[in-house]
Amino acid sequence: MSGDLPLSINIKEPRWDQSTFMGRAQHFFMVTDPRNVLLSSEVLDDAKSIVEDYRNGIVKPGLTEDQLWRAKYVYDSAFHPDTGEKMLLIGRMSAQVPMNMTITGCMLTFYRTTPAVVFWQWVNQSFNAIVNYTNRSGDAPITVNQLGAAYVSATTGAVVTALGLKSLTKHLPAIMGRFVPFAAVAAANCINIPFMRQRELKHGIPVTDEEGNRLGESASAAQQAIAQVVVSRIGMAVPAMAIPPVIMNALEKKAFMKVNLVFATPLCCALFPQKSSMKVSSLEPELQESIRQSSPHTTTVYFNKGL
Repeated sequence: MSGDLPLSINIKEPRWDQSTFMGRAQHFFMVTDPRNVLLSSEVLDDAKSIVEDYRNGIVKPGLTEDQLWRAKYVYDSAFHPDTGEKMLLIGRMSAQVPMNMTITGCMLTFYRTTPAVVFWQWVNQSFNAIVNYTNRSGDAPITVNQLGAAYVSATTGAVVTALGLKSLTKHLPAIMGRFVPFAAVAAANCINIPFMRQRELKHGIPVTDEEGNRLGESASAAQQAIAQVVVSRIGMAVPAMAIPPVIMNALEKKAFMKVNLVFATPLCCALFPQKSSMKVSSLEPELQESIRQSSPHTTTVYFNKGL
């Protein structure tokens, strides 16, 4: 084992201070880096090996601290934090910018006809369903029936919202029609995410103490986590779908809007840290009692909220 790199570096946590917005922003800029989509399986597996070996007290000869952190973020970008499984490529957060730029551009461009509205809302919700499943919190499996119900519910909600608002805006200024895709996306997020993660709402998500020791599962933590994710996802859509109609629809402005989406994704993710917390007193009574018996000094629990 090399003596150059100490084993005291805590790679279970992000490199930057997650109690500040800038620290969270720096963290999510790394997590959502689109270049990670292009990494080969060999690079991902090598990063996984470096991270897992380091956690087990094994340091690769010649490994530097910067290389360790780079491996950690490559690992985090491709492997689920709770299950450890390699995530679907288009469901990873590093795919958010290129995928959302394409889909958002099409929704804002092709919104005038009913078939176009239906098609692009279906495409968007199909993509969102993959993202929500891929970035779910916890390690419990979700059934095919649950996946299907969430997908159908969200897609139906988005299409109904889009068509309903489209009909209402026929007699309003043309610019109002540009807000229809955003309203549909916001409504669909409020449906899609809770449905896709309904098992967490029913059975709870893992909560841990400050050292990462698992204390149990909490549905209250799941409710907080899902609410934070819904707000973040709607926030992601604002720069690309709600602001441009206010400014203008000119082609040259669309390029500006797309550039902003690169920054919007990590900044909106940074609204809440990925590892959220809540007081033990806010948990279910039976879980509170269990924690008091097993870890009496613990007053705050932590959980992965998902993305």
